[in-house]
Amino acid sequence: MNTLEALKQHTVVVADTGDFRSLREFSPRDATTNPSLILKAAQMPQYEELVDRVVADQRSASIETIIDHVLVRFGREILDIIPGRVSTETDARLSFDAEGTIAKGRELIALYEKAGIGRERILIKIASTWEGIAAAEVLEREGIHCNMTLLFSLPQAVRCAEVGATLISPFVGRILDWHKAKHGRDYAGHEDPGVLSVRSIYDYYKKFGYKTEVMGASFRNTDEILELCGCDLLTISPDLLAKLKTDTRPAPPKLTVESARSSAIERLPLDEKTFRYLLNDDAMATEKTAEGIRNFAADIVKLEKLIAAKRG
Repeated sequence: MNTLEALKQHTVVVADTGDFRSLREFSPRDATTNPSLILKAAQMPQYEELVDRVVADQRSASIETIIDHVLVRFGREILDIIPGRVSTETDARLSFDAEGTIAKGRELIALYEKAGIGRERILIKIASTWEGIAAAEVLEREGIHCNMTLLFSLPQAVRCAEVGATLISPFVGRILDWHKAKHGRDYAGHEDPGVLSVRSIYDYYKKFGYKTEVMGASFRNTDEILELCGCDLLTISPDLLAKLKTDTRPAPPKLTVESARSSAIERLPLDEKTFRYLLNDDAMATEKTAEGIRNFAADIVKLEKLIAAKRG
């Protein structure tokens, strides 16, 4: 048994890609996409015809509408390959617009349902801002399941669970990036700040009985992944999936419900003022959330230009 197979014994493995070939190679249950991954895939020669077909079919529509159709078309193709769910992201420029995010979530689900795909197979990805979480609360009540992304702190995670979000994606590697840059040192897997952050979130959820799933994301190396074996889900890039597939290290569970329930973590009371203060007080979480929103927004703009050029 290789390390990837061993990992799958304890954790649901998710592929973090828009590349169909990678999905067929690694057989994940679910898949996640984001604007950066879709932009990358849309520029690959093997997917040019798919994008061109969507643009041709929607030529009279707005660029925003065409992009929605591109996102959903990639999602549909992915769902033909995997047995589980696909995550499709809302426009990062809506990260502080609850009503806009709600509207976009409904629009994306409507496109999937028009194509005959039930909403149980879709996760709408939303930034874990106060407004994004408020939007998720409304969407979840409507049966539209949400994946809360750009999440870097316990207060964000706690609020997501309180509103009943289906899943969160704490960004392990980006937390590590910040600490390495800040402190000028490397971290072993067991002391990796991103790993420790996810572990605390997992412990909190399991100790206090929240149903929201924890899906570690944005990994920099396989050590981080193995330190989080036992997490509900882990979404992993194709290059790291390939390394795990050729590795032979064992993958014993490092996170368990039993250990979480006996942890010393305490309940965190939150209202809007406390949420905003605690997030502001965490320099890493504040900076990485803002940076992530900017970067995803920039890639949406690039995708808009690509689509506009194709539409002519």
